[in-house]
Amino acid sequence: MLYSFIFLFGLCVGSFLNVLIVRLGSDSGEGIGGRSYCPKCTHQLGPKDLIPLLSFILLRGRCRYCGQKISWQYPIVELVTGTLFVLIFTSIFNFKFLILNQFFNFSIFNLIDFIYLFFIVSCLIVIFVSDLKYFIIPDKIIIAVIIGFFVFKLFGILDFVHWNLFGIWGLGFGIWRPLLFALLSGIGASAFFFAVILATRGRGMGLGDAKLAFLMGLVLGWPQILAALLLAFVSGALVGLGLILAGRAKMKSEIPFGTFLAASTFLIMLLGEKILIRYINLII
Repeated sequence: MLYSFIFLFGLCVGSFLNVLIVRLGSDSGEGIGGRSYCPKCTHQLGPKDLIPLLSFILLRGRCRYCGQKISWQYPIVELVTGTLFVLIFTSIFNFKFLILNQFFNFSIFNLIDFIYLFFIVSCLIVIFVSDLKYFIIPDKIIIAVIIGFFVFKLFGILDFVHWNLFGIWGLGFGIWRPLLFALLSGIGASAFFFAVILATRGRGMGLGDAKLAFLMGLVLGWPQILAALLLAFVSGALVGLGLILAGRAKMKSEIPFGTFLAASTFLIMLLGEKILIRYINLII
């Protein structure tokens, strides 16, 4: 039942992410507020048209009012979000340990861990699809993640103080070290992208990629940021080469690199230690 609830919650979040993707990626300047409507006939959608995943299936992928096809983006984003939420819940958190050993010690700080990771993954999905579809990495999403990161770290410090017998004076440098390394990782990654932009005069990378690199450094820290960047560059190069060989792209074609950065960030968040060990083994 709990896994089903997490999945259904992810479907609902995915439905909202679709709204963010469409409205932040459009040139109309439309905000995220207001009623949802069909992008083809602009007819406002009712509650029965907005049931995540189920409405698409019942309507057979067509608008109830104009009969035009509904983009597959909507059910795919909803399904992926629900699946990733369950995957995060089962992989990053040892749920059995939580229930058996920490049930009576469960605190607001445990809940914040869940909310933070779900929030980060949701933002990565928006970035992934927005850059893939519109070649845009929304600044509002980048800012939201940066703010969310510092709020989460603040709660982490408060949690440490809560369990530290010496209070705030017993923190020392150890509690600040991960935050410092995260900042340095973000600055270093962003500086590398800015150097590429300057060297290629803006033809190799975009400013959005540099901003996203800073976000990645904050979220992943060192040395995970290095693994994420390597994974993004390798996967981006392989996909680009495949598109060129298939005749779907040319050497000067623009590739949505933010899509690869977002996907790599999630993979390192989920499998960071395993991927790092593989990199180290290859180097050695």
